[in-house]
Amino acid sequence: MKEITTPALSGASDYPNATELLMQRFRIAPDHIAFEVRSSRSSITDPWRRVSTREFVTEVRALAKGLIAAGLEPGETLAIMSPTRYEWALMDMAAWFASAVVVPIYETSALNQVSVILQDASVRFAVAGTAEHAQLLEQGFEQAGVSGWQLWSMDAGAGPTLTELVHGGVDITPEALETRRLLATLDSVATIVYTSGTTAAPKGALITHGNFVGQVLSVAGAYTEVVKESGNTIIFLPMAHVLARGLQLICLANGMRIAHLSETKEVVPALGVLKPTFLVVVPRVLQKIQASAAGAAAKKNLGGMWSVAQATAVDWGLLAQERESDPSRKAGLSLRVRHAFFDRLFYSRIRKLVGGRLEYLLSGAAALDAELSLFFRGLGLPVIEGYGLTETTAPLTGNLPGSIKSGSVGVPMPGTTIRISENGEVLARGVGVFAGYNRPADNTHAFQDGFFRTGDTGVLDDQGRLTLTGRIKDVIVTAGGKTVSPTIWEGYVESDPLIAHAVMVGEGKPFLGGLVLLDSGSVSEWAQSKGFTDLQSLRTPDDGGCVEIDDARLRKAISKVVGAANSKIARSEQVRKIVLLVADLSEANGLVTPTMKLKRNIFTDRSMNFIDKIYAETGTQV
Repeated sequence: MKEITTPALSGASDYPNATELLMQRFRIAPDHIAFEVRSSRSSITDPWRRVSTREFVTEVRALAKGLIAAGLEPGETLAIMSPTRYEWALMDMAAWFASAVVVPIYETSALNQVSVILQDASVRFAVAGTAEHAQLLEQGFEQAGVSGWQLWSMDAGAGPTLTELVHGGVDITPEALETRRLLATLDSVATIVYTSGTTAAPKGALITHGNFVGQVLSVAGAYTEVVKESGNTIIFLPMAHVLARGLQLICLANGMRIAHLSETKEVVPALGVLKPTFLVVVPRVLQKIQASAAGAAAKKNLGGMWSVAQATAVDWGLLAQERESDPSRKAGLSLRVRHAFFDRLFYSRIRKLVGGRLEYLLSGAAALDAELSLFFRGLGLPVIEGYGLTETTAPLTGNLPGSIKSGSVGVPMPGTTIRISENGEVLARGVGVFAGYNRPADNTHAFQDGFFRTGDTGVLDDQGRLTLTGRIKDVIVTAGGKTVSPTIWEGYVESDPLIAHAVMVGEGKPFLGGLVLLDSGSVSEWAQSKGFTDLQSLRTPDDGGCVEIDDARLRKAISKVVGAANSKIARSEQVRKIVLLVADLSEANGLVTPTMKLKRNIFTDRSMNFIDKIYAETGTQV
């Protein structure tokens, strides 16, 4: 199959712009709880303040009036740089009520990144989360040569506050605000989101109100089992990420309660308090949950039993998957007994750990190992894997409840067409596909025959499900002329918690090699469980580069992972030698994007001496 379309859902024309998603909900259920908000300085386990849709709308209107009084014009840009928090949601919607265009800036961005975005998006108005962010924005305005800028802070003590912004708008009438709210149309730009830039400089994607409305209606229609009034979620992705904002809009429009967390380390204790029914996660979170369970079992001398339990969960998940297409499939007696036993011993405890009410997980932002997906399904926590980009307003395809195929990213969302080009590239057209980039030059090669070029390669099966196979720009051609997409091998290797990133190399070389970046935290936990005290604190270089870890115990463990990955692919695509590395994986070091994706070109440039070692010396033979 080369192309598939999922028909659009009707109803988008009933919305003048994205603010109407909130207002229709407000008219239907004003007193329904929309948010759970953590009080300042309170413990994660303390009661969370509940905010109704009415209260949220009241706060949004007050802030929007303040923006209008401050001189923010219709169609003008407003930057928001803050951790994920309730005030982010308030300012996002308030800007739209004022008919402004929101420019999110990742809270971890460096000064030069802030300056470039402020200049490129012609920003004069900004909101900061903390005093540190306020200082960065101030310096960014100065560096960009912007005059007459205005800045407010969510936290007190960092200049004008949101309270002062509200006070400034008391003379704006409700009628004037409503007129301003309705100025934007579905074709108007709602936000300029700057791409992470794994292989090139960030580009500003122009996402319209119609993109957001279309996606909210499509996702809500396709996932009625997930998106419901009785449900709730916790958003801990960066709010600068379009997926987080899209998720928030879907929940707001459909009555799902939302809580925000900025620290991922607080997510697990928050699960027991908030008891979500649905979570959006990245694969790394799932890997760490699995590894944590394995570690806990090992401490109780149940490591061997856990290995059997893990395999049993995968078998049960596979059976559940097969039963979707063939309901007559039944579990054998042995599998039923093992699953029931391990459910009492392990699985039920994991479900309780995540709150006890979790019905579905959605995984995105990186490839999800099929076996890991089956494992969670076997626990009773099905994972819906989806696929999307900033330029598609997040979800482009997704598995659906009742039709989840592990290893696939599912079928096109309603109103979306997926086409596979002659060279295997995934092309997209539909309700979520953006209007183009802010700089016209960036659009030169972005579209083909009206379809957005994703840069990803993939195949469609006979059911219209998409499976991703790699990135166009990452393809390697060896000295023997063999063309290899490294993504599949890298995904298999990265499924192990000890490994943060894996990069296949070998362009023009006689064989394929691998650079394996270790996850220092996971290695420390692993070393502690093994009693290897000398490995519990790996030295991270402070010069921006990488250091090699030459330890026989780690080499043995990682070689086993790489060997397992090699066994799943063709011999000509297997890695023969590897080097184990540690690096500073903070965004400030320049190796990763704000969403923790590896900047491949920068990493390989900084690691050229290790690549040379693979081919000139010996590396670690797999």
